[in-house]
Amino acid sequence: RNMAAKKRHPMKIIDADGVFRLADHASLVDAIHAMYRSGCDAMDRMIMSQPTKDGDQGDFLMQPAWMRGKAFGIKIANVFPGNEARGKPSIMGTYLLFDGNTGEPLAMIDGTSETLVKTACNSGVASKLLARKGASTMLMMGAGNLAPHLIAAHAAAVPSLARVLIWNRTKSKADALARRLNRPGFAVESVDDAASAAGQADVVCCATYATDPILEGAWLKPGAHVDLVGGYRPDYRESDDEVIRRAGRMFVDARFSTVEIAGDVIEPLKRGIISKDQITDLFELSQGKKPGRRDDKDITVFKSGGGGHEDLATALMLYERFGKA
Repeated sequence: RNMAAKKRHPMKIIDADGVFRLADHASLVDAIHAMYRSGCDAMDRMIMSQPTKDGDQGDFLMQPAWMRGKAFGIKIANVFPGNEARGKPSIMGTYLLFDGNTGEPLAMIDGTSETLVKTACNSGVASKLLARKGASTMLMMGAGNLAPHLIAAHAAAVPSLARVLIWNRTKSKADALARRLNRPGFAVESVDDAASAAGQADVVCCATYATDPILEGAWLKPGAHVDLVGGYRPDYRESDDEVIRRAGRMFVDARFSTVEIAGDVIEPLKRGIISKDQITDLFELSQGKKPGRRDDKDITVFKSGGGGHEDLATALMLYERFGKA
């Protein structure tokens, strides 16, 4: 009998419940940080777009990556912003994970939940490396599906955080989320006034589909760290030029998903507010090749564009834990 056939493991199926059960935010922040330190081959995502009936645009994205000697995989995802109004997730998809030495399929993972935990914990890595020591107050701008995960990832990555303010265009959503997350020792409250909240925040996190800036640089206090998560298209913009001007440079997770693609990077580059050599990615930062925060007054800005390397690190951790859970 063929021994190889006997040794093959059945492909694991990890659903959304499994993802949320296995991915505690602190461990996933560590796993993604470790990937940035050791390196990972990732390609620019492939993307197809079509206009939708509601006048918006549907995007179909494919993101491959390979951690040499370990694993490779691809995320197949789609983004339909109009879904929020239909009561469906705006981002859905599937992750396929393969053995890096034999090519065997290892797992199929729910991509909607994987994207939420991955995106949040990737921002957690940036904040762990860039937020001011002793940062205690966070402002969350946006109260969508990602917001509770971003708050949890930041609480894990920046343990000094003790207070979260939530601002959202529709105040009732911020109220509901604050009620859900508020607990003794970790105060979460909703706010009306974004400017005043931003002025108190050591970390400002934006996760919206805004096309006009919701965060103004003039509001920020010295030493703030800004985490821009939402806008992944050229027409999306969460920060104004003054945010970038005050920082004087930018950090990104990957150049291929930000520099030519995200409005928050394209616009300041176009206007000469920063140049491409003032952009550092998380590989360079994690490997000590480029400097991070310079002092307690430094304003730092991280723009998350996503990338297959983050999904692969997440999928691999989920797969390794799945057998033991």
